[in-house]
Amino acid sequence: MRVLLAVNPEKSIFQYMASTAWALRTAGHDVRVASQPEFAQVITQAGLTAVPLGSDRNPWRITAHRPQDRAALRVGVPAPYDAFEDPAKSTWEYLKPGMLKATKGWHRISNFPIISDLVEFARHWKPDLVLWEPLTYAGPIAAKAVGAAHARLLFGVDVFGGVRQRYLELMREHDDPADPLGEWLAGYARKYGYEFSEDMVTGHFTLDPFPGSLQIEAPGLDYVRMQWVPYGGRAEIPRWLWEAPKRPRVALTMGLSATEIFDGYTISMQDVLSALGDLDIEVVATVAESEQRRLTHIPDNARLVPYVPWHALVPTCDVVIHHAGAATLATTSLSPVPQLALHYHYDQPLLGRLLADTGAGLEIHTSRATGANVREAVQRLLKEPSFRQGATRLTEEMRALPTPNELVPRIEELTRLHATH
Repeated sequence: MRVLLAVNPEKSIFQYMASTAWALRTAGHDVRVASQPEFAQVITQAGLTAVPLGSDRNPWRITAHRPQDRAALRVGVPAPYDAFEDPAKSTWEYLKPGMLKATKGWHRISNFPIISDLVEFARHWKPDLVLWEPLTYAGPIAAKAVGAAHARLLFGVDVFGGVRQRYLELMREHDDPADPLGEWLAGYARKYGYEFSEDMVTGHFTLDPFPGSLQIEAPGLDYVRMQWVPYGGRAEIPRWLWEAPKRPRVALTMGLSATEIFDGYTISMQDVLSALGDLDIEVVATVAESEQRRLTHIPDNARLVPYVPWHALVPTCDVVIHHAGAATLATTSLSPVPQLALHYHYDQPLLGRLLADTGAGLEIHTSRATGANVREAVQRLLKEPSFRQGATRLTEEMRALPTPNELVPRIEELTRLHATH
């Protein structure tokens, strides 16, 4: 079977796809990953075969010298999908202009540069299955052009499927035919010789690497759930991690994107470290070197590192503090460790609440996070056994899902069902 993955030039999104690509590869299938040319090195670093195509048009580079545009991306990535998290925005008045803006902006920036070449390559290579992350609509456009089955591979809460369904409901309620996303995709469908169908928006099926308790499904879609397998790129185990901690270990991260893409953390790292400084714990904090230089004091119980493999650190911890990024939260949940989610935007607030609902941790929006309430939450997570019990249940739920390798026969079956070539 030939499998083509289509992904935006975004490292954090690609990393959600790598384990599935390798599961298919080790099952004997021919797997190739298509993206913009400059992204090929990220793909090949993962040991996968890259197909560089189109032109480079990275939205983060485009907004590098436009702080207001970049800030907008950070707050509402991508509009109008914040309506999924905020019911007050789940209205026609909000979603109609929001969907138009999203179609013109994010989707076209990320997709237009590769669509023509992706269709040309698909017609040459003739994949049986195209896997695409929810922002790469070039994937279903190319799949339909050659009669391949195609599926989304999620990188968090399925805000895309949920908002799409809500949008269609409101279209019918208001008897308003405005559907910029559907019209945009239909234009490409006509160009390449077929008719638009709703699967171009949500896939023939959806691969979901998150457990049911950390996901909200859109009714009527075919979700195929699998176990999360972390991949964070090139990594090395530091020597200090060989030894068991002598005191309760608390890990702290606010993610890589905060400093690699944006202008810093959404909490005061200094306040949090200082508030934890007199507790009888060991704090291991991943803090970018640029942010370390801003700190005025590093407590004696804190170890600061720019990066450490999260899947190796978490099993040694008693509590984990993070930003509720989906990959970080899922990796943490593979071990029975209580979590504190300090969330900020996009699906992070929803993931934080879902986490708290499982009993595996606590959540605080960063607009309310202070050194004092983070300290209080950490003390609760260390002392109250119910959080460890909730974390154990969540880990058991994660581990009960089939691994990507175990899921390959189901993916093969669905490919045969939906492929038309």
